Amino acid sequence: MNIAIIGSGNVGGALASRWAAKGHRIFLGVRDPQHFKGQALTELPAVAVFTIPEAVRQSEAILLATPATAAIEVAQSLGDTAGKVILDAMNVVMGRGPQGFSNTADAILAHTASRDVVKCFNTTGFNNMKDPIYQGMPIDLFMAGDSARGKAIARQLAIDAGFAECYDAGGNDKFQLMEQFAFFWINLAMMQGLGREIGFKLLRR
Repeated sequence: MNIAIIGSGNVGGALASRWAAKGHRIFLGVRDPQHFKGQALTELPAVAVFTIPEAVRQSEAILLATPATAAIEVAQSLGDTAGKVILDAMNVVMGRGPQGFSNTADAILAHTASRDVVKCFNTTGFNNMKDPIYQGMPIDLFMAGDSARGKAIARQLAIDAGFAECYDAGGNDKFQLMEQFAFFWINLAMMQGLGREIGFKLLRR
């Protein structure tokens, strides 16, 4: 699959590496192809760098992994997103997010042509995207959105990144819940002092 990644920092960089290793073609979308964070990613044969609209044009799926405060600006910079799946890995934390929106996915829907927006890859740390294995078992991810097509792609990409499963939390009305879940991880890891090396695993009886 051709995947555009907008935001080549910790999260975008970790997923770019994991997906490239699984045979996906990665198009990093950046403002300035000569100067951007994560330039070492271009050493991977499956990774190339383009302007944001050009990366989007060549891709089937788009991962947005920028700061939440830039969600509207980034959404507006994508160009034509009709028919594209957008995976939103951003979170509003401590009130810092797109003005006028309680979560980033709603902001994306309001400022792009795509209706296939899925909230995913936002509920754990980038360290777990680099290595999702705990005690010999891969941890799980979660997703939300109305788009069945988008969620099918999100689930496959989660598995390709090494996670055991990507559980469906519901439709667009669960975007806010997904961000609250992300803040729960942040609270445990950072504020309660458990550290980043924690992850969630859904168990069944």
